[in-house]
Amino acid sequence: MEWFTDGDYWLSRLVFQRGLAALYFIAFLSTAHQFRALIGEHGLLPVPRFVAAVPFRRSPSIFHFHYSDRFCAIIAWTGVTLSVALAAGAADRIPLWASMLPWALLWVLYLSLVNVGQTWFGFMWESLLLEAGFLAIFLGNEETAPPLLILFLLRWLLFRLEFGAGLIKLRHDPCWRDLTCLYYHHETQPMPGPLTWFFHRLPRPLHRVEVAASHVAQLVAPVMLFAPQPTASVVAGFIVVTQLWLVASGNFAWLNWLTILIAVTAIDGARAADVLGLPRPPAFAGPPAWYEGTVLAVTVLMVVLSYWPIRNLLSRHQVMNYSFNPFHLMNTYGAFGTIERTRHEVVLEGTDEPEITDDTVWQAYGFKGKPGDVRRMPPQVAPYHLRLDWMMWFAAISPAYARPWFTPLLAKLLDNDPVILKLLRHNPFPDSPPTFLRARLYRYRFTDRHELRRTHAWWHRTLVGEYLPPVTKPR
Repeated sequence: MEWFTDGDYWLSRLVFQRGLAALYFIAFLSTAHQFRALIGEHGLLPVPRFVAAVPFRRSPSIFHFHYSDRFCAIIAWTGVTLSVALAAGAADRIPLWASMLPWALLWVLYLSLVNVGQTWFGFMWESLLLEAGFLAIFLGNEETAPPLLILFLLRWLLFRLEFGAGLIKLRHDPCWRDLTCLYYHHETQPMPGPLTWFFHRLPRPLHRVEVAASHVAQLVAPVMLFAPQPTASVVAGFIVVTQLWLVASGNFAWLNWLTILIAVTAIDGARAADVLGLPRPPAFAGPPAWYEGTVLAVTVLMVVLSYWPIRNLLSRHQVMNYSFNPFHLMNTYGAFGTIERTRHEVVLEGTDEPEITDDTVWQAYGFKGKPGDVRRMPPQVAPYHLRLDWMMWFAAISPAYARPWFTPLLAKLLDNDPVILKLLRHNPFPDSPPTFLRARLYRYRFTDRHELRRTHAWWHRTLVGEYLPPVTKPR
């Protein structure tokens, strides 16, 4: 039925599905590499302890029925393998009904991980991946044209993602209203990248332009997504450009890349194919009745669930990054409603000396992503997600927030736990564990051009004080 599907979006669907599969690959891969240390049986926040305290109805997950590190590894590597197959186009080589099954399995597997991942999986891009991944189940394959109802739901997702982020900014920190937030944000964001220093050193009038462009992208453009073509395509293209700017200026895991993929679904693929000189697809067969019924049912479900995020958007007490149901099907989004003016970093140090004296030599642990060594250029990490590094940023802001996992982290380091050490870039005690550990709080700021040229240091740091006094293993 023509009202149900539109072949003009075949290219948009193709790009979205292949790209989404690639991001699923990264999400499952980062889980496979990190879960033992973070949520494993002997991790910092073990899954068995969590599922014993939280019922299935509050956190639906296959791990409520069984958990072992081996089983979790199987789940993660199954997700890696399946996402590679989908990225290679496997779903287009099987019947329509069968093509929905691998997308559904990916969603179930990742939902199971997120719902027991606790703090480590509490980031907004986890819920965004699940919501987009759920809609991808019903996008179909090359047997049928993309369903317009699912394309509409993807635009509604993009609207909530961008408009919610814009509202949370205007409602909170005044620096978003006076256009000064980017005087600070590039320097104080959780995970700077290799170009962040250069973004921070842009002239201040350009920072004000950046903020103004952000307001346009998040408060004006989303409304225009529902306009007829080609307006919707132009607006989606503008959102893509602003997201690429964010990709270049920092490390936000797969958030920006997933936003780009969702925006692509609003672009008229037929016109894009003409511009790119791509051939037109063959004529699509009409969708089977069971498929139409399934898409209609999903649309009705998502419309009903939209009540809660709409109410949140209209509320003066808007919350951000919140899932209104345990399946992460209709969420509210938003980030950086409040901007830090100064950057603080927790630096972990150890010593192998038997006693602490004024002459004790302390050696620092190095993290893969977060700032530490002032001469090390911030690395490009995204779209990979370093969960411990991100949480160390929050630890510097709120010691109470980090308390449940920070003390177990120190205990693991005092044992030279090899699983935890895999999450770090540098262990100063490779042969034997340290006898004492301590944590110090430093203020970091980007050097200026003259300091960078003279010292070759990207950061300048000053000691704020003691974050945690020296600790040792109980005797």
